[in-house]
Amino acid sequence: MGKVILTGDRPTGKLHLGHYVGSLRRRVELQNKGDFDRMFVFMADVQALTDNADNPDKIRDNIIEVALDYLSAGLDPTKCTLFVQSRIPELAELTVYLMNLITVSRVQRNPTVKTEIKMRNFEANIPLGFFCYPVSQAADIALFKATTVPAGEDQEPMIEVCRELVRRFNQVYSSVLVEPNIMLPENATARRLPGTDGKEKMSKSLGNCIYLSDDKDTVWQKVKGMYTDPTHLNVSDPGHVEGNAVFTYLDAFSTDQDFADFWPEFQNLDELKAAYTHGGVGDMKCKKMLNKVINRMLDPIRERRAEYEKDIPEIYNILKKGSDAAREVGANTMDEVRKAMRIDYFEDAELIKSQAEKYAK
Repeated sequence: MGKVILTGDRPTGKLHLGHYVGSLRRRVELQNKGDFDRMFVFMADVQALTDNADNPDKIRDNIIEVALDYLSAGLDPTKCTLFVQSRIPELAELTVYLMNLITVSRVQRNPTVKTEIKMRNFEANIPLGFFCYPVSQAADIALFKATTVPAGEDQEPMIEVCRELVRRFNQVYSSVLVEPNIMLPENATARRLPGTDGKEKMSKSLGNCIYLSDDKDTVWQKVKGMYTDPTHLNVSDPGHVEGNAVFTYLDAFSTDQDFADFWPEFQNLDELKAAYTHGGVGDMKCKKMLNKVINRMLDPIRERRAEYEKDIPEIYNILKKGSDAAREVGANTMDEVRKAMRIDYFEDAELIKSQAEKYAK
């Protein structure tokens, strides 16, 4: 299929700015640039159920929320294939085959898995499906022969597992699957956007997110309460931009044009940082600037979402069409996989003929 992008999100809630700068904004750019032969974007509901098995309604309700976020952010179903993971049963089949090519200890060493297990307090009682999700994720990528996976740096260990499994499959059977490469955000600051509370990761469960669907008043309330520099008690005090969530967000989102329009006293962010570090710039002024920057960025997203919300049945129709198209691709890959593994019993005319001849003697 040539150059193929595959990427997705767990539908456990609305998408936030961390998703946007981590991969969603880049997906839209890549889609519109047209340098890839095929682009697949999916909702990983099967993976979401690995730690939400007792609450399927959470996933069911958020499929439409994520779809609305995708479309309002600019993903175009005529340019990319939007699909739902559970609608592609071939993914489950490939996952089972790939499980035979990796050890338990290899999965345990994955730093992303370790972090996720700790975050969910699964140390003593890990659901098997959750533990195996690196293999499931590898199957997602391999089934569509993705060459490129746009993702944050926290996903690098997962992509490496996929590469190892693809190499192992191709060595054991034949060269059917394709090794993917990760595509990190161009803006290094955006690779791991902190929460509004300054904690390392923006997370729905921690309640420190700004969502793509938040209205202007909600954004301002969240920005107003953001973590800054605890030592910057007075406007005249020298401030620190390192670890200051407001400046991290300005790094990720602001442009020189924003400064020209909203704070012409400074030509760019570097000048503001220098002034803040020297002393004389208040935190509230910085937050007001950030609020304007974020809302300027979110305004067109909000407008598109309002339009899409007028016809929800069509959103489901888009997802169904995309899932049908994705399954067709997945079925073709699985035909090749079964043939490589020599388990294509009913399609192998030579096998049937040779066995018939053997027992005819």
